[in-house]
Amino acid sequence: MNKSLLFIFVFALAMLGNTYFFYTKACTRVVYKGPNNYTITARSMDWKTEIDPNIWIFPRGMSRSGEVGKNSIQWKSKYGSVITTAWDISTTDGLNEKGLAANILWLAESKYPDFKLNGKVKGLTIAAWAQYVLDNFATVSEAVADFKKKKFVVVSSNLPNSERFATLHLSISDRTGDNAIFEYLNGNLVIHHSKKYNVMTNSPTFEEQLAIMKYWNGIPGTIALPGTNKAVDRFVRASYYVDAIPNTLDERIAVASMFSVIRNCSVPYGISSDTEPNISSTRWRTVSDHENLKYYFESVLTPNTFWIDLKSIDFSTNQKTKKLALDTNKTYCGEANLSFEEALPFKFLGL
Repeated sequence: MNKSLLFIFVFALAMLGNTYFFYTKACTRVVYKGPNNYTITARSMDWKTEIDPNIWIFPRGMSRSGEVGKNSIQWKSKYGSVITTAWDISTTDGLNEKGLAANILWLAESKYPDFKLNGKVKGLTIAAWAQYVLDNFATVSEAVADFKKKKFVVVSSNLPNSERFATLHLSISDRTGDNAIFEYLNGNLVIHHSKKYNVMTNSPTFEEQLAIMKYWNGIPGTIALPGTNKAVDRFVRASYYVDAIPNTLDERIAVASMFSVIRNCSVPYGISSDTEPNISSTRWRTVSDHENLKYYFESVLTPNTFWIDLKSIDFSTNQKTKKLALDTNKTYCGEANLSFEEALPFKFLGL
């Protein structure tokens, strides 16, 4: 590497490292857009401690509540979905039968509107934010239009058995390759909607992530890429690699390529930092194939990857909710549809 490129590389690392110090929990989400709008979304879930995930099948017609008291919004699920939970209190990730994916990531800068239990404004627990989208919409555009009406506000609270306040942002993607990112900043909902917004990590805010990417676009990825576990570095690597992998309609190659990208943005197991809590071990990864309606899951504590085929699921309103237990670290292989067992639906954490 010549001296000028070396200077640029070192300067960029120093800038990113010094500017964004106060992160919280870490994750990465990246969307692949292949030929004929073939779309795949991958995400990693990074957390300092074990999360205890489970995967659920939710049918249509489920009665839902915003779980924030008498001012909670109410709805019935229009679409069935396959989702992953955290501690069976929150939907963190999922794909619905129309090919819409939702992913929740941490954003320390989040600030939500004031919510009064006896006020006039309707509320939705942040634990059901992703599920609300999966239940109600087939496309990103539909979801964006609904959120712009401001029919309710998202309400957050402390994490279970913790004094840490949950601060999250939501990303969604659909089978056309469309993307939207929802953030609450200074009490206001900010929506970023574009097919170009195919990568998201944690801090800083998404607008600042785009500014960082603009800087790195001037540096060839084959010469220099930021290599740390910090959110901004993962954002740059994911943005470069998702454009570098094979552009193909071959399902096996496309899915494998996306797993390779999200693994590259993962944090090795057992790694964490007390001074920079955004650096936390990757606990699991998911890949959502929007076109073929397959939801892939890979835990770092089990030796293989498995998937759920949504096309083989009956999401009719008369069907029962089903659960695939992962919190016991049981190993599943290949298509796992038949391993689900009927279970009463969990209750979303609220107020």
